[in-house]
Amino acid sequence: MATDNMQLEAIREKIENGKRLTFEDGIFLEEKADLFFLAKMAHLVRTRKNGLTGYYNVNVHLNPTNVCVYRCSFCAFRKNMDEAGSYVMSDEEMLARAADADRRGATEMHIVGGLHNRKPFEWYRDILSLIHKAYPKIHLKAYTAVEWDWFQRLTGRPVKDLLAEFRDAGMGSMPGGGAEIFHEEVRSKICEHKADTSKWFECHREAHKLGIRSNATMLYGHIEKPMHRIDHLVRLRELQDETGGFQTFIPLAFHPQNNKLSYLPRPSGLMDLRVMAISRLMLDNFPHIKAYWVMLGIKTAQIALWHGADDIDGTVVHEKIYHDAGSDSPQELTVKEIRHLITEAGLNPVERDTLYHEVIRGPEMNWKRGISLTVTN
Repeated sequence: MATDNMQLEAIREKIENGKRLTFEDGIFLEEKADLFFLAKMAHLVRTRKNGLTGYYNVNVHLNPTNVCVYRCSFCAFRKNMDEAGSYVMSDEEMLARAADADRRGATEMHIVGGLHNRKPFEWYRDILSLIHKAYPKIHLKAYTAVEWDWFQRLTGRPVKDLLAEFRDAGMGSMPGGGAEIFHEEVRSKICEHKADTSKWFECHREAHKLGIRSNATMLYGHIEKPMHRIDHLVRLRELQDETGGFQTFIPLAFHPQNNKLSYLPRPSGLMDLRVMAISRLMLDNFPHIKAYWVMLGIKTAQIALWHGADDIDGTVVHEKIYHDAGSDSPQELTVKEIRHLITEAGLNPVERDTLYHEVIRGPEMNWKRGISLTVTN
């Protein structure tokens, strides 16, 4: 016990002095630190980076198809092409979704979906150009590394060339999905056929070289163990040291309904908060940590703002992937509701765009970008 206390005190001193935690420190926090210590330290780091700001955005999701060639064991969204409930959105339906986003004053459309075995890569590219031409003010955060790997398989072209082509078609940034767990012990069991860890990193590295910012995620609370989570965070930190291109890390809580891992329990709220706090402490070079309320639930996401998170995501209209897996959160939150959640938590709500510029609203939902309010050490 005395040795544990000494090690905990050494970690406290590192954090307070802005020094980097090691892999071994991370394992110790996972196994020995109580939530009160983690919360206090994570909140110290989040306020050092972002003050008492609670970020949110006005965004709409677009999942063009749920038909997918992959059969990841944790996924409740994908369908076979001829399966009941499968769909492919038409251009008219996608434009209608973009029109809805525009009416709502959305600054972002989050575009991800299945990998349809009958669709050429041009179909995915043309979704972006279609929406971007009609609504150029809306930022398109589109396609995970798994999708970029698929596009490369379809075309045989370097991923950097595909990224540049899609950027020219209107893509503004990349989401962080498809990361799941990087360690092969876990990845080979939950998503063995899709883009592997090296491909995920290649896609984000090439995007960063092109000036395309991206996010990163981690799916936790299934079959992984603490060492797999810390390994995941350290690998992300190393790429961020190299490129500086990541904006936000989003821990994603596993949802067990309607998938092959439904025998597993859902991660507890206690685990959600521990993972959030440890992520903030390990990822010292990530500007932002997001408490994605769709995955965590509204109450846990609100509490997470005092466990290292500085962002609660946004209005999130039309999200399907996590709701299909059993998320019981609402389909959307209003701006008023989001601002209340942040204010009630004792923080200052700030609307941001995808790249963390402040959004300044005028009459009739008109908006413009202000300066970035992100504070980094």
